[in-house]
Amino acid sequence: MNPQALLDGLVAGSMIGLGAIGVTLTYSIMRFANFAHGEFISWGAYFALTAAVSFASTFGIGIDPLGPFSFGWALPLACVLSVVLTALLALALDWLLFRPLRRRNSEMIILVIASFGASIALRSLLEFIFTNAPRYYSDSLQISMPLFAGIRATPDQLLMLGVTAVLFIGVHLVLSHSETGRQMRAASENPALAEVAGIDVARVVRMVWIFGGGLAAAAGVMAGLVVQIRPYMGFNLLLPLFAAAILGGIGSVPGAVIGGIFVGLCEAVTVQMIGAEWRQAVAFLILAAVLVLRPNGIFGKKTP
Repeated sequence: MNPQALLDGLVAGSMIGLGAIGVTLTYSIMRFANFAHGEFISWGAYFALTAAVSFASTFGIGIDPLGPFSFGWALPLACVLSVVLTALLALALDWLLFRPLRRRNSEMIILVIASFGASIALRSLLEFIFTNAPRYYSDSLQISMPLFAGIRATPDQLLMLGVTAVLFIGVHLVLSHSETGRQMRAASENPALAEVAGIDVARVVRMVWIFGGGLAAAAGVMAGLVVQIRPYMGFNLLLPLFAAAILGGIGSVPGAVIGGIFVGLCEAVTVQMIGAEWRQAVAFLILAAVLVLRPNGIFGKKTP
């Protein structure tokens, strides 16, 4: 493997891994594949863009680049606001669409189709508001720095890897050692039994949407920072998200991140060896291979 492909794969995999956490949590607790999750990534990126532009133009915050990075203080502040707004968007979508369907005991296929329709609606609304023109968080150009073994990276890319590691460790600790995490694991194993045991399953569902939406927003900001912001950015990441979640094992947060990194590395190698037009095919091949050879994924539990 070309050493540079290793870094490129880690950067892409960090975005995929963060987004895949929401996918795996949603499926493990609510038992359906949420196709609208990719749009949370897009909305998170646009929420941050709108907030950053507002902070800079209205209050003069964060106009100058922050140290070696391509952005000023406006973007970190906007990212925090974006996480909150995207989490609220996810909660609103559940309240308006998925919760009524769950109360009717709708089949999983109904929830999947509803999520697919919500995805199209959210994406079309983004196109209507912002058009299809690509946007950027900053006009500043960064020159990649030599690291070692011929690997070069920009400060923004290195920051992305660091932020991904911090977020992953934080989420893992919350889910492993907090009362909320224990309730999520119980609801994932058996929602009916968890409710009988006194666990507020409705609260657990809300926390899943908050975690998923917030992490999707972080992934969207990272994707927009190193590539560009477009209404279809989340849709293009949807197949890699599902491939990462299934490869890592449904319900496993470490598995989602590791699966995302693996998918990102495979995409980077494919781009270098074959061409960028085959990037999406890699995620599909990984998804198909896992479903055939090891449907439980790397860390997934075997079904009886």
